[in-house]
Formats: sequence, C-alpha cells, structure tokens
Amino acid sequence: MKVFLAGTSFLPDYGGPALSVSRLAIALVEAGVEVGLWASDRSAAITPLLPAESPVHRLTGTEAEALHSFGKVDVLHDNGIWLPHNHRLAELAVRRGIPRVVSTRGMLEPWAMNHKRWKKSLAWWVYQRRDLKRARCHHTTAETEARHVERLGLGVPLCVIPNGVDVPPQVARTEGKNEERGGRKIALFLGRIHPKKGLPMLIEAWARVRPDGWHLQIAGPDEAGHRAQVQNAVSAAGLSEVVFFVGAIEGEEKESAFSDADLFVLPTHSENFGIVVAEALARGLPVLTTTGTPWSTLPRRGCGWWVDATVEGIAEGLRQATSYDPATLYAMGAKGREWVRTELGWERVAKEVIATYEEVIASK
Repeated sequence: MKVFLAGTSFLPDYGGPALSVSRLAIALVEAGVEVGLWASDRSAAITPLLPAESPVHRLTGTEAEALHSFGKVDVLHDNGIWLPHNHRLAELAVRRGIPRVVSTRGMLEPWAMNHKRWKKSLAWWVYQRRDLKRARCHHTTAETEARHVERLGLGVPLCVIPNGVDVPPQVARTEGKNEERGGRKIALFLGRIHPKKGLPMLIEAWARVRPDGWHLQIAGPDEAGHRAQVQNAVSAAGLSEVVFFVGAIEGEEKESAFSDADLFVLPTHSENFGIVVAEALARGLPVLTTTGTPWSTLPRRGCGWWVDATVEGIAEGLRQATSYDPATLYAMGAKGREWVRTELGWERVAKEVIATYEEVIASK
C-alpha cells in the first residue's frame, strides 16, 4: 500500500498535529506501508520529528509536484481543512481518482468554527463543504469530535481512531524529588501559547486558589503575541513569584520539564484529542484538563481531573489536585501511564488506520 500523507507543517512549533502526523507516518512504515510525507510549508524535508534514517519519503514541491514525484498512490490522507492547500489536494484527488481520507483535527469543533467565523462561513459555502463531501472517509480522534462532524450531515463514512503516544521504557520521576527542592511542587502547562489554550482562565483560577507550595511553569511557543497578554494577567494578579515562562522546549528540555513536574494542566477551550495529555500520562503525570478535551475518562481511571472549561471549574480542579500529597499524585500518574501504555500504543493505532485505508480502497 502506498499512502500520500499531507499536513500543514511538521515543525515542532506547529503543535500536536506536527507530532502526531509525523509519528503516524513512522508507525505506518513500520507496519509495511510506503508513506510519502508532505507539508504545505515544505517542512517534511527538514523536520526533526522524523529520525534521519527513517524510510518515510520526505516530499517537497507543490502538491502536484509532490504527488507526481511519489508516483501512483492508493490513498491520499490529508490532515486539516480550510487552508488553500487542503482545497488543492481535494481537487487533485478528484482529478486523479485517488481515494481521499480527511482527518479533521478538531477544525470543525464549535470553538474552532467560531474563531474567525466570517472567513470560515464564506469558505464553507465556497469550497469547504463540497471538499468534505467528496472525501471517502472522515477521521476524528475522539467520539465527541465525531458527533460534531456527523451533525453537519455530510453523508461521508466516519472513523474514530485516537492518536497514539510513545511510552518511554522508564520514567525519570521519583517520589522524593519535592524534598530536594524544599517541598516545592510544580504544575506544568506545555503547548502553544494561543487563546484557544485557556491560559487566562488558568491564571485567574490560580490567583483564586493560590495553592501553597506550588509553582506554575508555562512552556511553549508564543503565537500571535498572546504570551504578553498572559504575562500581563500574571503580573496583575501578583503571581510573578510563582508563575514562570520558559519558552518553547523540545527534546531533553521537554523530558526534563515532564520529569520535574508533579501535575500537568491543560485549561483549553477546545482540543480534538490533546496529544500533550497523552504525553504527560505516558510520563507518569496526573492530568487536570477541561471538558474542551475528550479526556472524560481521567477521573474514572483515577489519574486526573476533567473539569468545566471555566475559571470556576479550573479553580475547583486546582483545589483538589494541589491538596494531594506527592505520593498520591505519583500513584495517580502511575495509573495513567499504564492506561496509555496498553491502549494508545502506535502499533495498535497504525493497524486501525491501515484497516480504514483498506476499506476506502475497496470502496472505489
């Protein structure tokens, strides 16, 4: 099987889709699929998210040039909608008779649809609705996202397959680390500093709770100048001594941030999956996130909190989470790690994606 796998960008700063799609490419190749990876910003050729020796084909040029250089493909799998390159890929698939799978990647969620609403409303009626109806399959990463897509009445088969996560063979977290830093505990946010991520809500909630002995570390790249707004909120709330910004981190710095933390916090308004939640769980961290994510099973699994995406909801979650002793948080994190290890491994995800491709090919 030969698959053309497309995305907007595979640079780490682009966020979750850059990681999940490039990692899917690797998992598919390991399962025997020939994969050509292409991005509209040409980053497939330079991304550090693919190992240098990876057999994934790194495609360059325009959409048409990349498809031509890769040769005859069985499936075109596009990740994302709205952008000009998504429309051009839809047109190419129709003209060349290539079955197309579209991963909506949260871009049809209510928050996302309301963001820049007038532009999206115009695009929807000009080309986007038609492009989605001409796909052979829509892929979502959670049931909640699937329900939002189904309500649009597009009449296209839909599959729900979660993103995978790499679970480190060992976790460099120890129960005694808090004593080494005078009992101080750390809550970590890691992601793009973007209005969607809900950081102003988190700052206001933190100011209400002011958990004793806790610091909040905010890691990630600034987007559209939003970091300045969040920093102003920190200063206005008198939290500059306990809230720290560390910028974009990758590799060892990222692993160190996970290792040093006691709790992971994602106060987002909307996520189709929230790959960073899976990453935190895989590293043994309990997670506090919102109903803007599909992680409703966190409380049932005993490894976190799933609260309303409001200041009040986040504040209540913080009150509970920061009242726990380090040993309890550590035990919760261990439960989460075992959960993602058994259910979200990339080998399992790749098999489900390949089965979807096979169904799409058979429906030609």
